[in-house]
Amino acid sequence: MLLGDTFFQLDNLELLAKQVVEGFIIGLHKSPFHGFSVEFAEHRLYNVGEPIKNVDWKVFGRTDKMFTKRYEEETNLRCQIVIDCSSSMYFPEVKSSFNAKSKMHFAVMAAACFQYLLKKQRDAVGLSLFNEKVFYHIDAKSSGTHHQLIGNQLLKLLQQEKILVKSATAASLHQIAENIHKRSLVIVLSDMMDNISPNGMNEMLESLNHLRYNKHEVIVFDISDKSKELNFDFDNRPYEFTDLETGEKIRLHPEQIKLHYMEQMQKLKAELHLRCGQNKIDLIEADINKGIEQVLLPYINKRSKML
Repeated sequence: MLLGDTFFQLDNLELLAKQVVEGFIIGLHKSPFHGFSVEFAEHRLYNVGEPIKNVDWKVFGRTDKMFTKRYEEETNLRCQIVIDCSSSMYFPEVKSSFNAKSKMHFAVMAAACFQYLLKKQRDAVGLSLFNEKVFYHIDAKSSGTHHQLIGNQLLKLLQQEKILVKSATAASLHQIAENIHKRSLVIVLSDMMDNISPNGMNEMLESLNHLRYNKHEVIVFDISDKSKELNFDFDNRPYEFTDLETGEKIRLHPEQIKLHYMEQMQKLKAELHLRCGQNKIDLIEADINKGIEQVLLPYINKRSKML
């Protein structure tokens, strides 16, 4: 999916999310929108003319009187969406917003789709944004005004450039774990660049385990441009590569390091998957060159297991 200038309006963001989600739902055998979770409140006498779908026929059989079941709607789930806003998330760099598709665009669209699903189910949603620190945090709520606040924050991420801003994922997730006071589903959207060293991976896992220790369910979407960042698929010519978070530059020919690079990245990803699995943390690889739909089924499966 290519995301362009139309992205820069809240109504269009919501419309795109609705189109993606409902198109995806059509392809499922069983829709997660089939009814809302409700809690039985009490019986009351049936009034003539009311629909009979809520009549308790078992009570009628025992008492010969018609009673209806009254239900009380309740929030099913609390979900905190966490987005890594460091400079590396703005790769590939785009000179204009037209048909832009960076990791950040993917993360924003995914977050908008989760928000649409949560709103549809009358669930509560919150948003946390971090780079070198947590710079935005709003607790999970389900009101219309609250959803609009989150939508506006998502749009801001697309309207600004991030130049040489590092990521402090572990420290930020520790802080977010302390800020979420009720059991929630925590969705982390990040390129996971902090884990490129053994120490970085250990710190990352400690912060994710902090969320699990606080009784939260965790899904991490590891967002990447797979062709470039994992397969190192570049033309056969010299390049100058720039670290988006530090500004460091290096000149090299991709073919000189491609095999070693791919081997190390595959080893890193395998280790990360193994350790997340050992700690009951769902880690989902998300390639920005594929559709947003790839992130929806893991979310729906996790949500259904929690209810």
